Amino acid sequence: MDAPSTAQVQQVREITRIERIGAHSHIRGLGLNDSLEARAVSQGMVGQIKARRAAGLILEMIKEGKIAGRALLIAGQPGTGKTAIAMGVAQALGSDTPFTAMSGSEIFSLEMSKTEALTQAFRRSIGVRIKEEAEFIEGEVVEIQIDRPATGTGAKIGKMTLKTTEMETIYDLGQKMIEALTKEKVQAGDVIAIDKASGKISRLGRSFTRAKDYDAMGPQTKFVQCPEGELQKRKEVVHTVTLHEIDVINSRSQGFLALFSGDTGEIKSEVREQINDKVAEWREEGKAEIVPGVLFIDEVHMLDIECFSFLNRALESDMAPILIMATNRGITKIRGTNQQSPHGIPIDLLDRVLIITTKPYEIDEIKQILKIRCEEEDVEISDDALNVLTKIGKETSLRYSIQLITLSSIISRNRKAREVTVDDVKRVYEVFLDEARSSDNLREYEQYFMFNDLSSEQQGTQSSMEI
Repeated sequence: MDAPSTAQVQQVREITRIERIGAHSHIRGLGLNDSLEARAVSQGMVGQIKARRAAGLILEMIKEGKIAGRALLIAGQPGTGKTAIAMGVAQALGSDTPFTAMSGSEIFSLEMSKTEALTQAFRRSIGVRIKEEAEFIEGEVVEIQIDRPATGTGAKIGKMTLKTTEMETIYDLGQKMIEALTKEKVQAGDVIAIDKASGKISRLGRSFTRAKDYDAMGPQTKFVQCPEGELQKRKEVVHTVTLHEIDVINSRSQGFLALFSGDTGEIKSEVREQINDKVAEWREEGKAEIVPGVLFIDEVHMLDIECFSFLNRALESDMAPILIMATNRGITKIRGTNQQSPHGIPIDLLDRVLIITTKPYEIDEIKQILKIRCEEEDVEISDDALNVLTKIGKETSLRYSIQLITLSSIISRNRKAREVTVDDVKRVYEVFLDEARSSDNLREYEQYFMFNDLSSEQQGTQSSMEI
């Protein structure tokens, strides 16, 4: 008897939520105080004090939502936190403000024209906050009685008693309402809200009067106060959608389901004009308001002259979002032309943008960033190993040293160690080359690689060997 039970216990597996750790998953905001001054280390952000403060001023402008069509360019060397600043802006804005991130090269891989792709990106970044009034029944469940037919067949009927602090009412339940209550696992003591129009039931939490039953519930149980006033209430419900979502719904026969079908294709300008007129009408009636969001284009130098011309025109519209661009290029050619310009962006567009520059991190800042990444990746590391990683980051690149964290952790786990040591870091450093050592290796063995641009003397030597 003991053997099967032991086997069953061994089959139990702990279920945990899967979380992917990304390059900027440690960013929680811009790390500013109330006076918009950047803290040295805060919300995952380290250093870049001036750049973060400038981004904070842009953030305040976005939150006010009164000014549209402004553009910001974050320019700096690779690995200086340009994308991190943009992600900090996105985190600080919250989920209610649209934030669309894309790479400049994406424009050329979509099955639509470049201007259409940019138009859709712009309209994804503009939210419409639609207000409507809805009738709800909100109260605490006192009792639920469900009568099942004795024969086992036929419709179920039942009664439910709801109360507030001022009244109590008994409602008759039909088959659909019983199924909805069963699906939501509603029981006596729950505070629920019922949408009268759709019949949707939402569990708001557990009543404080049932707090004594806390030991019998999980730690995630939410307790709420018993609703006050009447059971039937009118509430203002706010839905936030983007202009692109409205475009797709009105341009496809599937309607709302078209949002889940993947590629939406090109949308006719007539549809957009009608939607713009309707949204303007809602604004005048007070039913909706525009929420200018953010469009972030990374590697903006990958756009060509046609895209830049479109951006110039699009930023003049009163329905334009805040445009944030990032680039690591210096003076280079504008794609699609033979003309050179700072950052590969036309001068007339540069004249419209505010430019933030980022600078290389100091060694103390690199160490702090690596420490934050170790915490984010749940890696225990010794002080000496962290110092070695910091030195590697200073001499090679911050990105390279960050990638060595997880690899060093794997080696330390394989030898059953509790923390990463200097030897672990040295082992992965020897196995994985950085850009400088890879270039040295390439120069040393270049004659063995195919399609290598050799000097004429080397080519002659190689030809004589082949003969």
